[in-house]
Amino acid sequence: MTSAVRRIEVVCTGNICRSPIGEVVLRAKLADAGVDDVVVTSSGTGGWHIGDPMDSRAAAALARRGYDGSAHRAQEFRSSWFADRDLVLAMDSGHLTALLRRGGDELVVPVELFADEDVPDPYYGDDAGFDDVLDQIEKAADRWVDRLSQ
Repeated sequence: MTSAVRRIEVVCTGNICRSPIGEVVLRAKLADAGVDDVVVTSSGTGGWHIGDPMDSRAAAALARRGYDGSAHRAQEFRSSWFADRDLVLAMDSGHLTALLRRGGDELVVPVELFADEDVPDPYYGDDAGFDDVLDQIEKAADRWVDRLSQ
């Protein structure tokens, strides 16, 4: 990854748990590293939650670690956005497959997993699952900051 990456999209299913956590964390870590020329946004593969804030458990997990996710509003990823993004990060292999399918044969933007392993969906679990997901996302975000800083 070079400094040419300027716009990153983080994608999960409904854009209320994993991808907004990824967006908030990656944006904060890039800012802390002095990387101020990258825009990070997030969206979902589906539109069930368009306009909704992030899940309250996701927001609480972020707040416990000093992040602010209050401005987030869910949106659905649109295939036309591939042309405007420099990197698209999927939270799990299902999202990766869906995004690659949407991009088709003419996909020119890199589409990769956010973390080394699928980030599990904490939505149907307890609060601790959101903290576990945040742990995984913070570690992966550190690696992205290293790549994007080069």
